[in-house]
Amino acid sequence: MTSWYSFIRWQHDMKKLIKGYRMFKAGRWPEERAHYEELAHRGQSPEYLIIACSDSRADPATIFHARPGELFVIRNVAGIVPPFESDSGHRGTSAALAFAVLQLKVKNIVVLGHAQCGGVEAALDGKLAAGIPFLSAWIGLLEPALEHSAHLHDRAARHEAMERDCIRLSLENLMTFPFVAERVNARSLALDGARFGIADGKLEVLDRASGNFLAIE
Repeated sequence: MTSWYSFIRWQHDMKKLIKGYRMFKAGRWPEERAHYEELAHRGQSPEYLIIACSDSRADPATIFHARPGELFVIRNVAGIVPPFESDSGHRGTSAALAFAVLQLKVKNIVVLGHAQCGGVEAALDGKLAAGIPFLSAWIGLLEPALEHSAHLHDRAARHEAMERDCIRLSLENLMTFPFVAERVNARSLALDGARFGIADGKLEVLDRASGNFLAIE
């Protein structure tokens, strides 16, 4: 009885996801089946690593209209790249980064931020992270970006500036990883930054020469 009840409860909890899976299996799967079979046979070899926020509104595969196997994606709160640390702690983002660069040999790393980022808001208002385990320490990594925008008194303007500064900060932190810096200097790996506007769908890309974000038309 307990097992049957658990199965029924599981079906209820997963109802929307199962519906989406069935639509995928009936629609996209037949179109992509040969591609999936090829990926299963030869493995993945994505050219791009996307480091993005966990925000459900800013999905990299959707934004870049990517096919399966094209993007290796790391997502965390605010899309933060921590600085390199050599201790033996649990380093999920760093481990995924190392796997993408050293094993998959990606050619490009894109740090993707977005508008209305809750992680940025938590950095601006520390009370938002209170009572949520691990979050304050993680958001604390944004302190340099927080300080850089301290001169802005308009809250909305500071929030937007921080979203861009957080991308710049993560790109700087990427270069603290020896295996990243080595490949960037050898020109076998490129680093880029971008910001997605949830409300307007606009994408801004960080111009390497000027350091400014430029909108993609």
